Amino acid sequence: MTNPVSAPVFSIDPVDGLIDEPRRIVVSGLVPDELVAISARTQRARDVVWMSQATFMADAQGVIDLTRDAPVGGDYAQVSAMGLIWSQQPVDSTSVELFPDDVMEPLRTTLTAETADGVSAEAELFQRFAMPGVERQEIREDGLVGTLFTPAGPGPHPVVVVLNGSGGGINEPRGALYASRGYQAFALGYFKAPGLSPFITETPLEYLETGLQWVRRKLAPRDGFVAVSGQSRGGELALLLGATFPDLVSAVIAFVPGAMVHGAQGAGDPARGGWQGTTWTRGGIPLPHLWQDNSAVHWHPWAGDVPPSRHHSVFFEGLKDTALAARARIPVENIAGPVLLISGRDDRAWPSSLYSRMVVSTLRRHDHPHLVRHLDFDDAGHAINLPFVPTTQLSREHPVSKVPYTSGGTPSGNAGADDGSWRGVLAFLDEMTGFGPQGAARPQPHAQADT
Repeated sequence: MTNPVSAPVFSIDPVDGLIDEPRRIVVSGLVPDELVAISARTQRARDVVWMSQATFMADAQGVIDLTRDAPVGGDYAQVSAMGLIWSQQPVDSTSVELFPDDVMEPLRTTLTAETADGVSAEAELFQRFAMPGVERQEIREDGLVGTLFTPAGPGPHPVVVVLNGSGGGINEPRGALYASRGYQAFALGYFKAPGLSPFITETPLEYLETGLQWVRRKLAPRDGFVAVSGQSRGGELALLLGATFPDLVSAVIAFVPGAMVHGAQGAGDPARGGWQGTTWTRGGIPLPHLWQDNSAVHWHPWAGDVPPSRHHSVFFEGLKDTALAARARIPVENIAGPVLLISGRDDRAWPSSLYSRMVVSTLRRHDHPHLVRHLDFDDAGHAINLPFVPTTQLSREHPVSKVPYTSGGTPSGNAGADDGSWRGVLAFLDEMTGFGPQGAARPQPHAQADT
């Protein structure tokens, strides 16, 4: 008696969609209990290929469904519809570039299913940042360097100003996705972007103020709503802008933020103080920061020595200089709108969970009259990103200082935070604006606390 021969067939729903859409990936036509290896291959920026593979056992009907079935071996180990995406690693490269060079073009992933007999099948899925009709425009006005993404359909639209972290540059992927979900997005560079300083050192808050004024003057936001969204140093900056320019900022979204002003750290200019240099100025005057002659700190992660596994240890030491910490604290009680804080409990770059709790506590003590929401994710680190991108590089080289550091979390935990935080952001924005851009309910994240 001959053994039955399988003929694997892929079904992907949807094949083509926004990057924040989970997909149902099914392989049918298999022999019951058959072992099948499924791989995912994606070419990301700069011709670098990322890949993952996992082995699955078909059910009694000869079907594998990634929304239902955990792999029996491979690059991830639980039921996860998009596990083959977030478990990818770069092939023959140390690249950390997760996004395409052109965000108006989709990422294309090739899925391959191969049986033990060598019978294989292929299929493709596409992840887009910009849905059809979204427009991209480079902005070089009033000294500003950024990219504007405008949703399809008539305006006016609520606006989100998008700020990157200590890697600098312009966060176009997040800007494009905001626009795809109905929010006009101004991804604003403030260093390491064309025509700007390559370092964060001595960044004038007046530059950001000009950006906020430009948004209100040129974009005429719907109901005057302008949120500021930033991550890491951009999260620190988002809180600082809300506290400094409350009349210009309607809401703050702070990913893995600092609760106080820090020195230039890994993005600092070595010729102007390096790690301990000034980050922000106003009226030409440096803002006090945590590394300004801190009496409690005797080492620095970016001083050229081999870094500890947890960079955030130095921040706990820094907080022991309580007088300096009080001077460096961002006066978040001055924020005149709702605040969303997003953190990882295993953040090893700096203690974003603690910092977020400090912000929540301060706002509560000052009877902040607006919504304050804190999404704090288990097993997540510093690199909370867009949904359904690789989360495997827990240690990396800082893009400015080139010093290695550990971001923390687990690949699975980070993937959960990527998805949950983005859905939390959309729910927060929809709630604050009364505006559901896609006409569909937003699922709530699983880690949430309101005050």
